[in-house]
Amino acid sequence: MTRFIIRRLLVTIPVLLGIAFIVFALARLVPGDPCRAVLGERATDAVCNDFIHRYGLDEPIPVQFGLYLGQLASGDLGESIKHSRPVTTLLVERLPTTIELTFWAMLFAIVVGIPLGLISAYRRNSAADVGTMVFANLGVSMPVFVLGLILAYVFAIVLKNTPLALPPSGRLSSGVDVTPLVEVWGLQSLSGVPRSLLDFLSGIYTFSALVTGQWGAWIDAFRHLILPAIALGTIPLAIIARITRSSLLEVLGLDYVRTARAKGLRERGVVLRHATRNALLPVVTVIGLQLGALLSGAVLTETVFNLAGVGRTMFEAITGRDYVVIQGFTLLIAVTYVVVNLIVDVSYGLLDPRVRER
Repeated sequence: MTRFIIRRLLVTIPVLLGIAFIVFALARLVPGDPCRAVLGERATDAVCNDFIHRYGLDEPIPVQFGLYLGQLASGDLGESIKHSRPVTTLLVERLPTTIELTFWAMLFAIVVGIPLGLISAYRRNSAADVGTMVFANLGVSMPVFVLGLILAYVFAIVLKNTPLALPPSGRLSSGVDVTPLVEVWGLQSLSGVPRSLLDFLSGIYTFSALVTGQWGAWIDAFRHLILPAIALGTIPLAIIARITRSSLLEVLGLDYVRTARAKGLRERGVVLRHATRNALLPVVTVIGLQLGALLSGAVLTETVFNLAGVGRTMFEAITGRDYVVIQGFTLLIAVTYVVVNLIVDVSYGLLDPRVRER
């Protein structure tokens, strides 16, 4: 297993280099002038010439790419053209929102989707099976922005002033704040990577409020995440339920399951202890792919619920021709996919002992 992990890590190096080059090239092929996109009416020819020279956009493309790789080698993702701030700073500010939203959305999808798929397969062709599959098809078919607006309307307007009312936007209510970890733990003197890491973790409100015991802030942050998590997690939930059902039905028809039944084992034990473990292999693959997709930034969900995460940042960078932010965030998304796929491959060894023997 160790050799397998090392081999996969080595293979990812040329993949990431290829992604970096493709994104670098495509960002510069997009029509439009970054100077005028950023400066607007102030963009005179003299100002734009100075702007382009300052960011090295007047150099040949191979030279620009070489400089970019040099920055990456030193751990520098560059400085945003639009915001005049380091991309790493933007990541520390924006990525926690997306990670927090993705975690709760995937938790909702897994906790609800897998049991629905198991029940649907166990009670095949029953009313529960038909109802689950109808729900799954509706979940896959409904666009995120439509479901998000419906949820916001129902829980913020129709159910307003009731115990079921939920906030339709933002991350915290007015007057509620989560004290950063460095202040709670008295580490204001920290700097560099440790300080950035603590600031990053502080941006994940439900985590930082939980570890520091800020229960009121935790409840408020969690309530703000319920609607966007449901809107974002409904499609993965539907896919997970359908894959779980089809995978379990296939496994239940195998010889070893029939043998277990012939030995007199209880049906529930056969399904849960013997069939489900093997049926989860394709489900884990789907969960990994969906997790990578959600971490890449849910533009529509973050827009509907007014969350400043990776998705909205990428959209603003593309429309504003902010090449540096596009490159940095896309590289982050690529690394995320690689790491998630590696975790999925390793989890195969935990679910199927035959994989560990390879």
